[in-house]
This record gives sequence, C-alpha cells and structure tokens, in this order.
Amino acid sequence: MFTGLVQALGQIRALDNYYYQITCSSDQKNLILPDLALGDSVAVDGVCLTVMEILPQGFIAAASPETLRRTTLGQREADAGYVNLETSLRVGGKVGGHFVMGHVDGTGCLETVEETATSWEMSFTATEAIARYIVPKGSIAINGVSLTIADLDPTRNWFKVAVIPHTYDCTNLRDLRPGSLVNLEADILGKYVEKLLNYNSPHQAREELSPAFLVEHGYL
Repeated sequence: MFTGLVQALGQIRALDNYYYQITCSSDQKNLILPDLALGDSVAVDGVCLTVMEILPQGFIAAASPETLRRTTLGQREADAGYVNLETSLRVGGKVGGHFVMGHVDGTGCLETVEETATSWEMSFTATEAIARYIVPKGSIAINGVSLTIADLDPTRNWFKVAVIPHTYDCTNLRDLRPGSLVNLEADILGKYVEKLLNYNSPHQAREELSPAFLVEHGYL
C-alpha cells in the first residue's frame, strides 16, 4: 500500500519482456534506496512492483503480463523519460495523500494542460470502467500521484485536476503533453462501497449503484 506522495524520480529500461531496471540519479537514490530490501514493493508510476535485485543506483523489478497489458509499462518506448517512485507505506506512517494500492485500473490520456497563477490544471479522459469511481473532490492516483478531482463530466469520461507547483516540479507530470498516456487508479473506497451496495442474497433483485440510488439512501 502507498499514499500517492512521490519520493523520487528514476529512469526505466526494459531488460526483456518482463524485467525492468530502474535507475536513480545520485541525488535521488538516497531518497528510496537506504531502506530498500529484496521483496519490497515499490510503486513505479503507480504500478506496484516487487524488488528482485538491488543495484548501486536503483533496482530491478518484474512485471506480469497482466500488468503490462493494463498499464503504460507495456507501451513505453525504450529508455523513455522518468518514472515516479514511492516505497510502500510503513505501519504508523503518515498518509499524506490517500490509500493507493498500486493496482492500476487502466490508462487515461492527457487532453489539456494550462498553467494558472497557482497551479497547472490538467484534464484527462478515462474509460467508463474507471470514470464510474471518479467523484467531485474525490481522490485519484495519476502515475502514482495522489490528486483531487477538481471538475468532471461523467457523460464524457473526462475529469480535471489542479497540480500545485511542488508536485509538478517533483514528479513526471511535468513531462506530460496532450496525448500522453498515464496510469490511473481509482480510490479503493469507491470500489468497496459499490461492492457492498450491490450485494444481495440470491433471492433479492440486484440494484445497481447510481447517483439516484445514493441520493435515496442519504449518500449525497
């Protein structure tokens, strides 16, 4: 489990179809490597990967076929850009963002980015399977970065976030351009709520989760 607060940036290189080498610069490696051990989980652009080997300036991790199919890892060009890195949350540690599992739901696409006086406003599209869990002022992980939904249009599967300067400067969100693909993970709480609300005994009719249902039952 992670919190969506990126600790360092690294460069990723595919060693073969399933193994990846993540290398950090000299000033970044001390942000994640000192406490890293074999078998640890690291969020790489929001994807939970297991450390297979520790290197002087990084580590090697493996990705399953399902991970490659569902995330941007399987669509990256060789040695393309930086990835966001975060080590797993320690028991008792601060949850500065939100609970991020590292289990990416799918990819989204950056539509527009606009610099304002206080932030960078970035709009993304998402598939319907992900957009159903996106709510106003709710949380979403974009390339492993915990962000708050500023605006959305559910009918078009479109949403907007405001990225503050610190987050923009310290993550690879600064490298995104319109058309860039990103990893999206919806808030796990929404998934559990949907599961519980849709649970019925075999003899009861199944009632789908909808805005009208939530209003009727006092959730909105």
